[in-house]
Amino acid sequence: MKIQLAEHYGICFGVRDAIAQAERLVAQAPLTILGELVHNPVVLDRLARRGVQETSQALPGTAASAQVMITAHGASDAKREAWRRAGFAVADGTCPLVRSAHEKLRALVEQGYFPVVIGQPGHVEVVGLTGDFVGAYVIETEADIERLPNRPRLGVVSQTTQPMDRVLALVEAIRRARPESEVVFHDTVCQPTKNRQIAMRKILAECDAVVVVGGRQSNNTRQLVEAARAAGRVAFHIERAEELRPEWFRGCRCVGLTAGTSTLKETVAEVFARLEEIAGLLSKEDQSARV
Repeated sequence: MKIQLAEHYGICFGVRDAIAQAERLVAQAPLTILGELVHNPVVLDRLARRGVQETSQALPGTAASAQVMITAHGASDAKREAWRRAGFAVADGTCPLVRSAHEKLRALVEQGYFPVVIGQPGHVEVVGLTGDFVGAYVIETEADIERLPNRPRLGVVSQTTQPMDRVLALVEAIRRARPESEVVFHDTVCQPTKNRQIAMRKILAECDAVVVVGGRQSNNTRQLVEAARAAGRVAFHIERAEELRPEWFRGCRCVGLTAGTSTLKETVAEVFARLEEIAGLLSKEDQSARV
């Protein structure tokens, strides 16, 4: 059984820097993260061992420490200010590419466009993007466009971890549904997400099963899993190497391996090593069966 690692996989610079920032801050003083710093239980366990605490971003004033930190997914300016007014020192771990999406949406609103975000309703990044704009509309599927308010000018951005093909298809659907409106779209899908989606397509062309490593609450990880299944491949979504089972791979000639943008490189290395063990076990089974 061949194991093929994707060309691009795992932790991106925004997540890497947010983790490093949290570890640096908690070494200096108690720290509370406003939500999950990243959607990955391995990372969260590591931070908890260093003393990092967690509370809800939506509840200003509930942190046990004087120092709090915005997650890599970002937050609205209103939420940041609420925490400052409550007397907390607010550190910002927002990924620069998420911050860029905020800036692009704000610029559209200032130019008179009605704010539209393509993404997952309720996701912390989307809540942050829309939080400063009353009435901002979120589109996840084409069915959501039916309820899109009629406005002469629509300014569209995307959650940074959405599949690019889906985003472009929804933008075209908006234009078809609102031909009388001026629709301006700014591409805010981040390059690390695009790279991982492109790399996934390459391994799908060669492998008959795919292992995707990442938190089960991670949007970009789930999108990789969905892409594999949509292509007709068997896809296994795991968070840790010990979840892998040899029986999953009986009959597989090639297994692809990739990971979401909040997955540590060492976690992927552990999964790769476990897949090699499984390949060896299955090879021995085949040899025994031939005897």
